[in-house]
Amino acid sequence: MFASYLIGLREGLEATLVVSILVAFLVKSDRRDRLSLVWTGVAAAVALSVAFGALLSFTAAHLAFEQQELFEAVASIAATVFVTWMIFWMRGAARKIASDLRAKLGEALQVGSVAVAVMAFLAVVREGLETSLLFFASAQGAATTATPLIGISLGLLTSILIGWGLYASAIRVNLTKFFTWTGLLLILVAGGILKYGVHDLQEAGILPGRSTLAFDISGVLDPSAWYSALLSGMFNITATPSVLEVTAWVAYVLPVLFLFLRPAAPAKLAESIS
Repeated sequence: MFASYLIGLREGLEATLVVSILVAFLVKSDRRDRLSLVWTGVAAAVALSVAFGALLSFTAAHLAFEQQELFEAVASIAATVFVTWMIFWMRGAARKIASDLRAKLGEALQVGSVAVAVMAFLAVVREGLETSLLFFASAQGAATTATPLIGISLGLLTSILIGWGLYASAIRVNLTKFFTWTGLLLILVAGGILKYGVHDLQEAGILPGRSTLAFDISGVLDPSAWYSALLSGMFNITATPSVLEVTAWVAYVLPVLFLFLRPAAPAKLAESIS
């Protein structure tokens, strides 16, 4: 549930920030007559994202076992790629996202009404499609309950409240620190999603070594305990992983953490002009 909550919070806050920036720009520019176009674009993006999530679930439910495992593996690997790109993109874009969006919206206003709706749609739909894919991938290892859906819903609700607070200047959030800490957690979540993707590929018979275990801590990690459910649901830590699953997790998490935590390269000093 916490992994789904974190995905909903992170992705939802990005989308909420986009919408709040667009709305604030129009209000401050005395262009309230264009607000309905922004909300039209946002609504279309949300509808497409929900439809995409439903399509993923429907497709997975109507496949044979091997095909379903392969489909879920592809979705997990794709989700890992998307979340990795998102983490590093937000690391660099958090400080300039507002100015970039204002500039794009200003250009859209000059083009016409349809361009405003399209711009709002494109700004939100990326986050929505990523949320659907990440939620689908992260929920594959969970039991068949409503817990993942509750988690992502609470995360999205929290992001909306934070976004509204930021828009209304009621609260202040250091977005750089926020995206840094959530980025660290999401790297571990993405590592678990990739590990589950490898597990699915082994279940589908694409990769070997399903019975070759890296370790067996089932005597220590009680599957019925709450902490086992937390570790499994959030980071896909299981008691009997295969060697290939652990190898994939380590090969992803360690270098990505190193690159993410590495200080940004200092800008080159401008040459002095004599």
